[in-house]
Amino acid sequence: MFTFSELCELIRIVSETRVGGLEFEKDGERLRVDGVPASPQPDLRFAAPLFPPQLAAASQMAGGAALPGGDAAARAALAGGAPAEDDGLSFVTSPIVGTFYAAPSPDADPYVKIGDFVQKGQVLCIVEAMKLMNEIEADISGQLVRRFPENAQPVEFGERLFGIRPS
Repeated sequence: MFTFSELCELIRIVSETRVGGLEFEKDGERLRVDGVPASPQPDLRFAAPLFPPQLAAASQMAGGAALPGGDAAARAALAGGAPAEDDGLSFVTSPIVGTFYAAPSPDADPYVKIGDFVQKGQVLCIVEAMKLMNEIEADISGQLVRRFPENAQPVEFGERLFGIRPS
């Protein structure tokens, strides 16, 4: 029979080596430890760029070449830093993967506009996921100074939706 420490060691080995699994036999007893199956290789022809949309657009305009003297926001984003205008902002992020909608319906006014003062708990937008409309609310009160995604644009978990300057 396998001891607890032997089981833990086998699980650790399978986990660290990332193999699909192992089978063991000891004293007539068999044990199978399943690991993480190998992930399929993504088709990178349709992959999204690995840098912010501002840099993607600038890179395309420059023919894909690096922008040595590009604007400050692009350089800051490339360097991993936030542009200066983001200092002091509180960001509302998407809690789910889905599609961003600024208004409750295509012919309705948006929930909020840049410059609006928003209250904590106020609905800012909808993120639709699997035909469910999820209202996204402000987590603080303040002035809405940035909206990151365009209407009907896909958003990822944790992606910034709005920037609010707390009051």
